[in-house]
Amino acid sequence: MKPGFISVFLLYLLAFSAADSLAFRCGDGLVTSGDTRMQVMVTCGNPTSKEKVCTNSANVLESDRRGKTARSRKCPGKAEVWYYNCGDRDYIYALTFEDGVVVRESAIGRGKGPSDCRGK
Repeated sequence: MKPGFISVFLLYLLAFSAADSLAFRCGDGLVTSGDTRMQVMVTCGNPTSKEKVCTNSANVLESDRRGKTARSRKCPGKAEVWYYNCGDRDYIYALTFEDGVVVRESAIGRGKGPSDCRGK
């Protein structure tokens, strides 16, 4: 085999293994960007916790009828974050949903206690 072929083959394998690491695994299932809430629920079960968050918040100046100006925060985009605590030997994962679809998966720290993740 030529050394160039081996290098290309190794890069090919590395690219596919990196893509898998950007997904959240629940047992045999895989959650990736674009999955719906229902798909995540079927794959992973109930999350440990949920929270609604504001995305792209902005300060806005508004005037009332008397001309008094007040500063307020507007929340043009709303998202929901589902947290999965996968236990002592794994991490806590955050799945961010916008319009009912996963837009981001991230590990946010070490898990604690027993796993709430299906298959782990």
